[in-house]
Amino acid sequence: MPLKKPSASDGLTAPSRCSKRISNRLCNVVHPTINWKIMKKQWYEELFQNYGESYDKEIFTQGTTGEVAFIEKEINFNKELKILDIGCGTGRHAIELAKRGYSVTGIDLSESQISRAREKAADEKTDVEFLVADARNLQYRNEFDLVIMICEGGFSLMETDEMNYAILESASKALKKGGKLILTCLNALFPLFHSVKEFMEKNDQKSGNNSFNLMTLRDTSILEINDDAGAVRKLNCNERYFMPSEITWYLKSLRFKAVDIFGCKLGNFNREDPLTTEDFEMLVVAEKD
Repeated sequence: MPLKKPSASDGLTAPSRCSKRISNRLCNVVHPTINWKIMKKQWYEELFQNYGESYDKEIFTQGTTGEVAFIEKEINFNKELKILDIGCGTGRHAIELAKRGYSVTGIDLSESQISRAREKAADEKTDVEFLVADARNLQYRNEFDLVIMICEGGFSLMETDEMNYAILESASKALKKGGKLILTCLNALFPLFHSVKEFMEKNDQKSGNNSFNLMTLRDTSILEINDDAGAVRKLNCNERYFMPSEITWYLKSLRFKAVDIFGCKLGNFNREDPLTTEDFEMLVVAEKD
Protein backbone atom coordinates (compact mmCIF):
# COMPACT_ATOMS: atom_id res chain seq x y z
CA MET A 1 0.00 0.00 0.00
CA PRO A 2 1.48 3.41 -0.95
CA LEU A 3 2.21 5.89 1.82
CA LYS A 4 -0.05 8.92 1.90
CA LYS A 5 0.57 12.48 2.97
CA PRO A 6 -0.78 13.30 6.47
CA SER A 7 -3.91 15.42 6.51
CA ALA A 8 -6.51 16.85 8.87
CA SER A 9 -8.50 13.65 8.47
CA ASP A 10 -5.73 11.84 10.29
CA GLY A 11 -6.59 13.73 13.46
CA LEU A 12 -4.21 16.64 12.83
CA THR A 13 -5.32 20.22 13.31
CA ALA A 14 -4.61 23.17 11.06
CA PRO A 15 -5.29 26.55 12.69
CA SER A 16 -4.34 29.59 10.67
CA ARG A 17 -0.99 31.34 11.03
CA CYS A 18 0.97 34.09 9.41
CA SER A 19 4.23 34.62 7.68
CA LYS A 20 6.45 37.55 6.98
CA ARG A 21 5.76 39.78 3.99
CA ILE A 22 7.66 38.30 1.07
CA SER A 23 9.58 40.74 -1.10
CA ASN A 24 8.87 41.10 -4.81
CA ARG A 25 12.21 39.58 -5.75
CA LEU A 26 11.06 36.28 -4.25
CA CYS A 27 7.87 35.90 -6.26
CA ASN A 28 9.47 33.00 -8.14
CA VAL A 29 10.46 31.29 -4.89
CA VAL A 30 7.32 31.50 -2.75
CA HIS A 31 3.90 30.18 -3.74
CA PRO A 32 2.09 33.11 -5.40
CA THR A 33 -1.47 32.23 -4.33
CA ILE A 34 -1.06 32.42 -0.55
CA ASN A 35 -1.60 35.72 1.24
CA TRP A 36 0.24 35.42 4.54
CA LYS A 37 -0.03 39.12 5.48
CA ILE A 38 -3.49 38.94 7.00
CA MET A 39 -2.62 36.08 9.34
CA LYS A 40 -1.61 36.34 12.99
CA LYS A 41 2.09 36.26 13.88
CA GLN A 42 3.34 33.15 15.61
CA TRP A 43 5.75 33.02 18.54
CA TYR A 44 8.74 32.08 16.39
CA GLU A 45 8.19 35.13 14.18
CA GLU A 46 8.13 37.39 17.22
CA LEU A 47 11.19 35.61 18.64
CA PHE A 48 13.39 36.39 15.65
CA GLN A 49 12.55 40.08 15.43
CA ASN A 50 15.63 42.06 16.47
CA TYR A 51 17.36 38.96 17.84
CA GLY A 52 20.19 38.31 15.38
CA GLU A 53 23.17 39.40 17.50
CA SER A 54 21.72 37.85 20.65
CA TYR A 55 21.01 34.62 18.78
CA ASP A 56 24.65 34.31 17.70
CA LYS A 57 25.71 34.41 21.37
CA GLU A 58 23.43 31.54 22.46
CA ILE A 59 25.11 28.35 23.66
CA PHE A 60 23.38 26.20 21.05
CA THR A 61 24.96 28.21 18.18
CA GLN A 62 28.55 27.56 19.24
CA GLY A 63 29.09 24.21 17.49
CA THR A 64 29.05 25.43 13.89
CA THR A 65 32.58 24.42 12.88
CA GLY A 66 32.22 20.81 14.00
CA GLU A 67 28.75 20.50 12.48
CA VAL A 68 29.95 21.77 9.11
CA ALA A 69 32.83 19.29 9.25
CA PHE A 70 30.23 16.50 9.45
CA ILE A 71 28.24 17.99 6.56
CA GLU A 72 31.37 18.13 4.40
CA LYS A 73 32.15 14.50 5.10
CA GLU A 74 28.58 13.47 4.18
CA ILE A 75 28.99 14.98 0.70
CA ASN A 76 32.54 13.70 0.25
CA PHE A 77 33.95 17.25 0.21
CA ASN A 78 32.51 17.75 -3.30
CA LYS A 79 32.57 21.49 -3.89
CA GLU A 80 30.66 21.16 -7.16
CA LEU A 81 27.45 20.49 -5.25
CA LYS A 82 24.74 23.10 -4.66
CA ILE A 83 23.52 23.46 -1.05
CA LEU A 84 20.25 24.89 0.31
CA ASP A 85 20.11 25.91 3.98
CA ILE A 86 16.46 26.00 5.09
CA GLY A 87 15.83 28.10 8.18
CA CYS A 88 19.37 29.46 7.93
CA GLY A 89 18.88 32.07 10.67
CA THR A 90 21.91 34.36 10.83
CA GLY A 91 23.69 32.16 8.30
CA ARG A 92 26.23 30.48 10.53
CA HIS A 93 26.28 27.14 8.66
CA ALA A 94 25.82 28.70 5.21
CA ILE A 95 28.68 31.16 5.73
CA GLU A 96 31.03 28.51 7.11
CA LEU A 97 30.27 26.26 4.13
CA ALA A 98 30.85 29.16 1.71
CA LYS A 99 34.19 29.91 3.40
CA ARG A 100 35.16 26.32 2.63
CA GLY A 101 34.35 26.77 -1.07
CA TYR A 102 30.73 25.57 -1.41
CA SER A 103 27.86 27.20 -3.33
CA VAL A 104 25.14 27.93 -0.78
CA THR A 105 21.68 29.51 -0.75
CA GLY A 106 20.17 30.31 2.64
CA ILE A 107 16.48 31.02 3.23
CA ASP A 108 14.64 32.11 6.35
CA LEU A 109 11.23 33.49 7.24
CA SER A 110 12.73 36.28 9.35
CA GLU A 111 13.79 39.46 7.58
CA SER A 112 15.79 40.42 10.66
CA GLN A 113 17.77 37.17 10.67
CA ILE A 114 18.45 37.39 6.95
CA SER A 115 19.64 40.98 7.35
CA ARG A 116 22.06 39.83 10.04
CA ALA A 117 23.22 36.94 7.81
CA ARG A 118 23.97 39.32 4.93
CA GLU A 119 25.96 41.61 7.23
CA LYS A 120 28.02 38.69 8.52
CA ALA A 121 28.65 37.37 5.00
CA ALA A 122 29.86 40.81 3.90
CA ASP A 123 32.16 41.05 6.92
CA GLU A 124 33.55 37.58 6.16
CA LYS A 125 33.83 38.45 2.44
CA THR A 126 31.89 35.33 1.53
CA ASP A 127 29.46 34.87 -1.36
CA VAL A 128 26.15 33.44 -0.09
CA GLU A 129 22.68 34.09 -1.52
CA PHE A 130 20.40 34.89 1.44
CA LEU A 131 16.66 35.18 0.75
CA VAL A 132 13.56 35.84 2.83
CA ALA A 133 11.16 32.99 2.10
CA ASP A 134 8.66 30.63 3.71
CA ALA A 135 9.99 27.06 3.84
CA ARG A 136 6.47 25.63 3.60
CA ASN A 137 5.99 27.00 0.10
CA LEU A 138 9.31 26.95 -1.72
CA GLN A 139 9.13 26.55 -5.48
CA TYR A 140 12.59 25.07 -6.03
CA ARG A 141 12.44 21.90 -8.13
CA ASN A 142 15.35 19.43 -8.44
CA GLU A 143 17.91 22.23 -8.02
CA PHE A 144 20.05 21.23 -5.04
CA ASP A 145 22.35 18.34 -4.20
CA LEU A 146 22.08 18.88 -0.44
CA VAL A 147 19.49 20.46 1.84
CA ILE A 148 20.35 21.19 5.47
CA MET A 149 18.03 22.16 8.33
CA ILE A 150 20.12 22.44 11.47
CA CYS A 151 19.04 23.50 14.97
CA GLU A 152 15.29 23.34 14.22
CA GLY A 153 15.58 25.28 10.98
CA GLY A 154 11.84 25.92 10.86
CA PHE A 155 10.99 22.24 11.24
CA SER A 156 9.64 21.43 14.74
CA LEU A 157 8.56 25.05 15.26
CA MET A 158 5.39 24.98 13.17
CA GLU A 159 2.02 24.95 14.89
CA THR A 160 0.53 22.02 12.98
CA ASP A 161 1.86 18.69 11.76
CA GLU A 162 0.77 19.57 8.23
CA MET A 163 3.00 22.64 8.28
CA ASN A 164 5.99 20.69 9.56
CA TYR A 165 5.38 18.10 6.86
CA ALA A 166 5.17 20.86 4.23
CA ILE A 167 8.71 21.96 5.12
CA LEU A 168 10.00 18.43 4.54
CA GLU A 169 8.05 18.34 1.29
CA SER A 170 9.70 21.58 0.16
CA ALA A 171 13.09 20.07 0.96
CA SER A 172 12.31 16.93 -1.01
CA LYS A 173 11.13 18.88 -4.06
CA ALA A 174 14.22 21.11 -3.97
CA LEU A 175 16.56 18.10 -4.03
CA LYS A 176 17.82 16.39 -7.14
CA LYS A 177 17.47 12.62 -7.48
CA GLY A 178 20.02 11.05 -5.18
CA GLY A 179 20.35 14.29 -3.21
CA LYS A 180 20.81 14.28 0.54
CA LEU A 181 18.93 15.88 3.43
CA ILE A 182 20.60 16.56 6.78
CA LEU A 183 18.41 17.86 9.58
CA THR A 184 18.17 18.01 13.34
CA CYS A 185 14.89 18.01 15.24
CA LEU A 186 13.57 17.64 18.77
CA ASN A 187 13.70 14.08 20.09
CA ALA A 188 10.39 12.93 21.65
CA LEU A 189 12.20 10.21 23.61
CA PHE A 190 13.93 12.87 25.74
CA PRO A 191 10.92 14.41 27.55
CA LEU A 192 9.58 10.95 28.40
CA PHE A 193 12.49 10.62 30.84
CA HIS A 194 13.66 14.18 31.50
CA SER A 195 12.41 17.67 32.31
CA VAL A 196 12.55 20.00 29.32
CA LYS A 197 12.48 22.98 31.69
CA GLU A 198 15.58 21.76 33.55
CA PHE A 199 17.40 21.13 30.27
CA MET A 200 16.61 24.62 29.01
CA GLU A 201 17.76 26.27 32.23
CA LYS A 202 20.96 24.22 32.23
CA ASN A 203 21.68 25.73 28.81
CA ASP A 204 20.98 29.31 29.96
CA GLN A 205 17.48 29.44 28.49
CA LYS A 206 14.84 30.97 30.75
CA SER A 207 11.82 28.73 30.31
CA GLY A 208 8.74 28.52 32.53
CA ASN A 209 5.37 26.79 32.75
CA ASN A 210 6.60 23.88 30.63
CA SER A 211 4.00 21.26 29.86
CA PHE A 212 4.70 18.26 27.62
CA ASN A 213 1.60 16.70 26.03
CA LEU A 214 2.03 12.94 25.55
CA MET A 215 -0.78 12.81 22.99
CA THR A 216 0.51 15.55 20.67
CA LEU A 217 4.22 15.34 21.60
CA ARG A 218 4.23 19.12 22.00
CA ASP A 219 5.91 21.16 24.70
CA THR A 220 4.32 24.50 25.58
CA SER A 221 6.24 27.02 27.66
CA ILE A 222 6.94 30.68 28.31
CA LEU A 223 10.37 31.62 26.98
CA GLU A 224 12.08 34.76 28.25
CA ILE A 225 14.74 36.39 26.06
CA ASN A 226 16.73 39.61 25.85
CA ASP A 227 16.62 41.03 22.33
CA ASP A 228 19.34 43.05 20.60
CA ALA A 229 18.02 46.28 22.12
CA GLY A 230 18.26 44.79 25.62
CA ALA A 231 14.51 44.52 26.02
CA VAL A 232 13.13 41.53 27.92
CA ARG A 233 10.45 39.66 26.00
CA LYS A 234 8.27 36.71 27.02
CA LEU A 235 6.93 34.37 24.35
CA ASN A 236 4.34 31.60 24.50
CA CYS A 237 6.21 28.77 22.78
CA ASN A 238 4.78 25.61 21.24
CA GLU A 239 7.30 23.10 19.87
CA ARG A 240 6.76 19.67 18.32
CA TYR A 241 8.98 16.75 19.33
CA PHE A 242 9.23 13.71 17.03
CA MET A 243 9.62 9.99 17.49
CA PRO A 244 12.29 8.40 15.27
CA SER A 245 9.61 6.24 13.62
CA GLU A 246 7.60 9.36 12.72
CA ILE A 247 10.54 11.01 11.00
CA THR A 248 11.30 7.82 9.11
CA TRP A 249 7.69 7.55 7.90
CA TYR A 250 7.48 11.21 6.95
CA LEU A 251 10.62 11.01 4.85
CA LYS A 252 9.84 7.69 3.20
CA SER A 253 6.45 9.08 2.20
CA LEU A 254 8.40 11.85 0.44
CA ARG A 255 10.52 9.39 -1.59
CA PHE A 256 13.58 9.22 0.59
CA LYS A 257 14.94 5.70 0.21
CA ALA A 258 17.43 5.72 3.06
CA VAL A 259 16.80 7.35 6.44
CA ASP A 260 19.47 7.15 9.13
CA ILE A 261 18.94 8.59 12.62
CA PHE A 262 21.63 9.34 15.20
CA GLY A 263 22.18 11.07 18.48
CA CYS A 264 22.85 14.79 18.23
CA LYS A 265 25.63 16.48 20.17
CA LEU A 266 26.43 20.17 19.87
CA GLY A 267 29.34 20.64 17.45
CA ASN A 268 30.00 16.90 17.25
CA PHE A 269 27.68 15.22 14.76
CA ASN A 270 28.76 11.62 14.31
CA ARG A 271 27.34 8.53 12.60
CA GLU A 272 28.81 6.44 15.41
CA ASP A 273 26.60 8.19 17.99
CA PRO A 274 23.39 6.15 18.51
CA LEU A 275 20.19 7.97 19.43
CA THR A 276 19.16 7.51 23.07
CA THR A 277 16.73 9.01 25.57
CA GLU A 278 19.58 11.31 26.67
CA ASP A 279 19.59 13.20 23.36
CA PHE A 280 17.53 16.39 23.34
CA GLU A 281 17.76 16.42 19.54
CA MET A 282 18.16 13.77 16.87
CA LEU A 283 20.33 13.97 13.78
CA VAL A 284 18.70 12.71 10.58
CA VAL A 285 20.46 11.94 7.28
CA ALA A 286 18.29 10.87 4.35
CA GLU A 287 18.88 10.23 0.65
CA LYS A 288 16.26 10.98 -1.99
CA ASP A 289 15.27 8.15 -4.31
